[in-house]
Amino acid sequence: MRYTYSLDDISADMLEGFFVGWPNKPSMATHLKLLQSSSHIVLALDDKKQKVVGFITAISDGILSAYIPFLEVLPDYQNNGIGKVLVEKMFKELEDLYMIDLCCDDALVPYYEKIGMNKVNGMSIRHYQHQSGEAHT
Repeated sequence: MRYTYSLDDISADMLEGFFVGWPNKPSMATHLKLLQSSSHIVLALDDKKQKVVGFITAISDGILSAYIPFLEVLPDYQNNGIGKVLVEKMFKELEDLYMIDLCCDDALVPYYEKIGMNKVNGMSIRHYQHQSGEAHT
């Protein structure tokens, strides 16, 4: 497994299979745009298969705060520590900031607590009609 902070040599067709369970998942092209627009990214690559198998993104003001909207590892690659490595690398990227926040489902709280995060309250609005990101391409 190789990890990179760069989109050099990454094409949309290398992003197949993400957003598992989303009814209106983003296309691979939209996924690439999402990565390009993020403040920070870390990708896990399977060089033998020439594909991205995991990714994490952060959006930051670069001064005090960052938000991690996405962490995903393809199902066939889960439970091998890839997600943990992605988070650790992102935390290292963001270590000079005051706060790093993310929202997650209740089932994922123990995972994030194990890697040093604290549970806090959060609020959100979801516009599921825009879930695919197609209106923003």
